[in-house]
Amino acid sequence: MSGPIEPDWSAVEESFVRASGPGGQHVNKTASAVQLRYDLRRVRAPLPRPVYERLRKLAGSRLTQDDVLILECGEHRSQEQNRRQVRERLVKLLARAAHKPKPRIPTRPGLGAKRRRLDSKKKQAGKKSLRKPPED
Repeated sequence: MSGPIEPDWSAVEESFVRASGPGGQHVNKTASAVQLRYDLRRVRAPLPRPVYERLRKLAGSRLTQDDVLILECGEHRSQEQNRRQVRERLVKLLARAAHKPKPRIPTRPGLGAKRRRLDSKKKQAGKKSLRKPPED
């Protein structure tokens, strides 16, 4: 898949919780933090297998054993800003999973690199040999 994957918003569940951290009384009385749950089993068009595997790696501990991706945001005082940001994170995460990484082609060091390495080894050996006590 070449382009970004648009999330199936019917599989998204949002809940609002109290944010942690500083903020005074405002934090204690408003539920401004957002917890987004994206259930991959409820998605209408399931993700292709390679995309799903890359998503599992990228999500790490944010993906539960039941294939529910949990993203949280409580950075802003506004519930709407947190909601917007957590949705953007979901879109970016799916876009990164949809991008197929370019395979690495192993290369060998060139002739110049080999010469430089051997020259530096000789130079280092010369330094070390000067530190030795003279032989009889």
